[in-house]
Amino acid sequence: MPNGSRLIHFSVVRHDLISYFCRTLHKIIMSDIKRVKSALISVFHKDGLEPIVRQLNDLGVTLFSTGGTEKFIRELGVDVVPVEDLTSYPSILGGRVKTLHPKVFGGILGRRENSGDLEQLETYEIPEIDIVIVDLYPFEKTVASGASEQDIIEKIDIGGISLIRAAAKNFKDVICVSHMDQYPEFLDLISKQNGELSLKDRKRFAAKAFGVSSHYDTAIFKYLNRDAAELQFRESFDQAKTLRYGENPHQKGYFYGNLDELFDKLHGKELSYNNLLDVDAAVNLMNEFKGEKPTFAILKHNNACGLAQRDTMHQAYVDALAGDPISAFGGILIANGRIDAPTAEEIHKLFCEVVIAPSYEDDALQILKGKKNRIILVQKDIALPESNFRTALNGVLYQDKDNVTDKKEDLKQATSHQPSDSEVEDLLFASKICKHTKSNTIVLARNRQLCASGTGQTSRVDALNQAIEKAGHFEFDLNGAVMASDAFFPFPDCVEIADKAGIKAVIQPGGSIKDQLSIDYCNEHKMSMVFTGTRHFKH
Repeated sequence: MPNGSRLIHFSVVRHDLISYFCRTLHKIIMSDIKRVKSALISVFHKDGLEPIVRQLNDLGVTLFSTGGTEKFIRELGVDVVPVEDLTSYPSILGGRVKTLHPKVFGGILGRRENSGDLEQLETYEIPEIDIVIVDLYPFEKTVASGASEQDIIEKIDIGGISLIRAAAKNFKDVICVSHMDQYPEFLDLISKQNGELSLKDRKRFAAKAFGVSSHYDTAIFKYLNRDAAELQFRESFDQAKTLRYGENPHQKGYFYGNLDELFDKLHGKELSYNNLLDVDAAVNLMNEFKGEKPTFAILKHNNACGLAQRDTMHQAYVDALAGDPISAFGGILIANGRIDAPTAEEIHKLFCEVVIAPSYEDDALQILKGKKNRIILVQKDIALPESNFRTALNGVLYQDKDNVTDKKEDLKQATSHQPSDSEVEDLLFASKICKHTKSNTIVLARNRQLCASGTGQTSRVDALNQAIEKAGHFEFDLNGAVMASDAFFPFPDCVEIADKAGIKAVIQPGGSIKDQLSIDYCNEHKMSMVFTGTRHFKH
């Protein structure tokens, strides 16, 4: 064969191979595309459902439904087949059993490419169901409403959750819309693609469905296990926010939860991972001073670097800033009351990331909004979780929240010399700050103002020395100041160092086998010391 002929032959063969490959690829792709022909709709929330029903009707999709959803569809003037007509069974047991029937679940779970399944579907006259749209009974909202246990139990969805699991399992053939929040996305999908849905879409919605079902079951478990009789850890958040990054730019970061429940964001950029850690620390700290005189705190890296309580919010801020005006740069600011214009004027002089308060004067808001990236939050009056957890090794550490706040009536006088009334106030003030400062920690305070703290040190002596040095740097006179410790003193060295710095009153948990050594030193040097009986480690 001449060379030219061989080249022509090769070219033809290559063209045929490419064509064959393209046809095969097209067949594979098209096999993943399924046109929807029928849908089962059974939802609690009807908001946003109407355009879906009308679009499915325009596409010629057969609709099956039951109960209130069926009535809703019928009132739209759209034909719908009652599930009872399909199953030949009425809704029974007060509506507890409606869709739980082989003719429903067979239509959902039947595998379209399995000849045995198809034969059985035909034998038992079971129609294929291509779409399942479910919105579950509002269990969590019913619990939150304070409803009776009977009402709560009736809001445990059985048929709906079963439909979701069945449809999601058979995502190869069925698409599952499992929450009202998914209505817009699904409507957009069937509208743009003219009712033809890809395997990728069906699988994506299946993942959403199992997310809905697992969250729902977790909520039920937590309700029934309120006494923690079953030592199993379950937690679930169905809202997520992608953060710019984690603690550092090379780490991915997400927040799972609903910040809108806790804050109204009035201004500024998006909260970062580190912002959220600091905001959490700020909110928990300021909760110790809820309902008290105007109190202002400035936090940096989860610890208070300034905190003061005064007759006005303006003075509270000024004196809080005086605690450490260097660390306050780029910090988180929080108040336990309304921020007025004079306070805002002072805050505006400082570069800070976040300002938090229960309310603001209008003039104050206008001032604070003068920095475009400054985040301004209004804190809502809602209860925070009563427990906390975090990852550790290959598991999770879980505990009750430290809800103990040291009070005057809980104090045990350990020394012969008693603290004055003003010293007791300062001791309790310092104790509140100490509780929310990283261990090991020492807090020095005077006249309801944080003078300095030693934070996160490997020894209590180091924490005390750090606090004394810092107080001196910012020109605080420690004569007459008080000292708080988050744990007991194993030796008398701390009270001795404090005494030489001018401190004359101490608050600590007590409980060391060598407590008497510290007590003896205090008695000899006319220092007062009280025991709380409660340790406040924060790691």
